[in-house]
Amino acid sequence: MSAIYREITPLTQNDCYTLFSRVKKDFDFPLHSHEEFELNFIANGAGTKRIIGDHTDVIEDLELVLVGSNLPHGWFNHQGPGQEVYEVTIQFHRDLFDEKLLRRNQLSFIRVLLERSAKGIAFSRETIESLRPRLEALAQKSGFDSVLELMSILHDLSISRNMRTLSNASFTNDPLNFNSRRIEKAFEFMQANYDKDISLADLSKVVNMPEVSFSRFIKKRTGKTFIDSLNEIRLGHASRLLIDTTHTITEISYKCGFNNMSYFNRIFRRKNGCTPREFRQNYSGIRVFV
Repeated sequence: MSAIYREITPLTQNDCYTLFSRVKKDFDFPLHSHEEFELNFIANGAGTKRIIGDHTDVIEDLELVLVGSNLPHGWFNHQGPGQEVYEVTIQFHRDLFDEKLLRRNQLSFIRVLLERSAKGIAFSRETIESLRPRLEALAQKSGFDSVLELMSILHDLSISRNMRTLSNASFTNDPLNFNSRRIEKAFEFMQANYDKDISLADLSKVVNMPEVSFSRFIKKRTGKTFIDSLNEIRLGHASRLLIDTTHTITEISYKCGFNNMSYFNRIFRRKNGCTPREFRQNYSGIRVFV
């Protein structure tokens, strides 16, 4: 029994990627995840609700999102669409790019893009408008040229401006990579102990640094303070429990290390744009048990 539908895509091991181009009037596919990466373009879908991991949003008339491997996602009618929607979906294997290839200098931007897609990435309107003709034309290409064009599109996305990551970091199980063993140790400790009281002093001991130095170090390396990083991990676990269990919101709050319900509600709303109760309701109508 699972709260999220596990999609078996038609992509075989002999394919590099698959592309679906279609016009439709409804978003009726349930919340789902799959091994493959997915690049999804939608035109004329204003008012449609998009859920990526634990992030919920209502989209505008143009949408382009890259969804990482095994990240739950779905689009739902909500206040839209009410008109014909045009959608292009591209799915490609996790191992389309070999690990060693991705470590080469010329592939570094694509490597970072694929790493960031573990949380889902939404691209800017400017980027969508510039790449739309190529996404639409990809359906007409075949063979080696089409694979080169997909790689070229991914590279252009990787260097585009104003992209936004969507879901909390801990919603997926993919390891974080900050190119720092100390940061990785700190995050491993927070992941293992998020349900307990963790202080900056505790974390500083784990990485063997003075508190003030570590506080500056984690902010510089991750762009977030220690408490913001810890809260993101706790919110990721809380989001998962809201979807997968029938625990009360109070129980979930305490299970995830929040000892103050009003604080939990406040930061949950700030991060997700809705209360934990509304978040749970967002998922309740679109769950499929397999």
